[in-house]
Amino acid sequence: MKAVQYPELQQLLDQGAQLVEVLPAEEYAEMHLPGAVNIPLKHLDEATTADLDRDQPVVVYCWDGL
Repeated sequence: MKAVQYPELQQLLDQGAQLVEVLPAEEYAEMHLPGAVNIPLKHLDEATTADLDRDQPVVVYCWDGL
């Protein structure tokens, strides 16, 4: 796992990476990055990630410090 800055994030998304926000659903509904799916951290497991494309990178984020 590594931190990704915005320019690299945009490049990853342009190449097909998937964006997953791990905050609770209420916070996701309030504000999230375009194209992000919500899988709250407490529910992150094999079943909740089954729809993710295993052949593409996955970028997981939360709003740390905001």
